[in-house]
Amino acid sequence: MGCTLFISDLHLNEGCVEVLDALNRFLDGPAREACALYILGDLFEYWVGDDMLTLPFYLSIADRFRALCETGVKLYFQHGNRDFLIGTQFASYCGMDLLPEIHVVDLYGRRVLLMHGDLLCTTDIEYQKARVLLRSPAWQAMFLDKPLNQRLIEAGALRQKSEAAKKMKAMDIMDVHPPEVERILMEQGVTCLIHGHTHRKKHHAVDLGMNVADRWVLPDWSSVGGGLRVDSGHMGFVDF
Repeated sequence: MGCTLFISDLHLNEGCVEVLDALNRFLDGPAREACALYILGDLFEYWVGDDMLTLPFYLSIADRFRALCETGVKLYFQHGNRDFLIGTQFASYCGMDLLPEIHVVDLYGRRVLLMHGDLLCTTDIEYQKARVLLRSPAWQAMFLDKPLNQRLIEAGALRQKSEAAKKMKAMDIMDVHPPEVERILMEQGVTCLIHGHTHRKKHHAVDLGMNVADRWVLPDWSSVGGGLRVDSGHMGFVDF
């Protein structure tokens, strides 16, 4: 039985040459040794609809994942806050299964909760309000009805606005809220959580009273590719 790998927050775009090189090395090497690969969101800097597959750069990324799937590696994708519009067309092309935003999986006999992580940042009220709007069927239908070029321009403008807003926020506001982490672990009845989003790679011990849970925060790929490797006897961070 092979290992299971978890990655997130690659934020791929046409200007990220180093990250793309790291992804290619990963897909040609460590990923092929796994039985399953989970991508927990923000694979792309933004995704404005599955017709982005008509753009050569994004099609080339999809082709790489499709080639990995054809080797027998199971692929799973969970939406992030940048690529929540990835749909069934993209997933089907790559051979990925789309996961709900809160998902519990059996990993070698242990129930593990998977999330992108943005839902845990409940003290960022401004972001959570925007998230509700952007995830609404009405907003998405309106947005996807626009021409691709217009959507790309609007997505770029939204990213600039978001980055400017981040500079005005305290760092702890953009991190997960510990009581929310504890609440959802207890709600889901699990003692292990894997998520990304915050770019704050770390293993945390979470006191749940009667139990101590593990919280694994995946690294982003801004400096070097990395993720979490899990097998029947070990769980730990790895660089790619």
